[in-house]
Amino acid sequence: MSEARQYGELAIQLVTESRRSTQSDTLIKYNDALVRTIIREQRDLEKAAEVYLHDDEPPPALYIIQTAINRNKRCLLAYHAHRVDRLRDLYWSVGGALPHILSNQDIRSKLSPHEVDYMRQYNHSVMEFRSEFSHELDITASITSPPKDLHVLVRVVKDCGVIQTELGSIDFQKGQRFMVRRADIEHLIVQGYLEEV
Repeated sequence: MSEARQYGELAIQLVTESRRSTQSDTLIKYNDALVRTIIREQRDLEKAAEVYLHDDEPPPALYIIQTAINRNKRCLLAYHAHRVDRLRDLYWSVGGALPHILSNQDIRSKLSPHEVDYMRQYNHSVMEFRSEFSHELDITASITSPPKDLHVLVRVVKDCGVIQTELGSIDFQKGQRFMVRRADIEHLIVQGYLEEV
C-alpha cells in the first residue's frame, strides 16, 4: 500500500532542513535523493499540466498543478541559495583558503560534486579579482577587528612549515613565537595555524 502525499510536501522538507541548518549553525549533508525526487515530481506535474493546456478555458486543476510547480521551484531555489550562502560564509571564515576547506573530509563529505565545482570557481573568481590590486589591499584578511599595528606577535599553534614573507622565509614550528608583519601571516591566523599573543 503506497502512502499518499500532497504536492509540495517533499519540497517543504528541504526548506525545513535548511532552517535546521541555520538554527544549528552547521552545514548539513547535501540531500541529493530528496532533490532528485522533487525534480521527478516537477516533471510529473508538468506532464499533467500539458493535458489541460489545449483547453479554451483552463480548469481549476491546472491552477492547482501550476501552484504546486511554482512552490517546488521556490523551495528548490531557497534550499540551494541557502547552501550557497553557507558555502560562501565557510570560505570567508577560513580567509579564502579553499584547500583548507576541501582537505577537511568532514566538510567535503557534506558537499555535492556541483558544490565543490562552485567553490573552485568562486575561489578562482576571488583570486582573479584580488590579483588586480593585491599590492594595496588583501581582500581575504579579516575585517571584524581592524589591525592596530603593522607587526604582530604570534604563537604557532599548528606546524605550517616554511612560509615566504616579505623579509624572507620563516619556519613556523609548533610552540614558537614570532614578531612578524601582519599582512604576511594574516591568512595563517584566520586558518588557525597561528594565534596572536
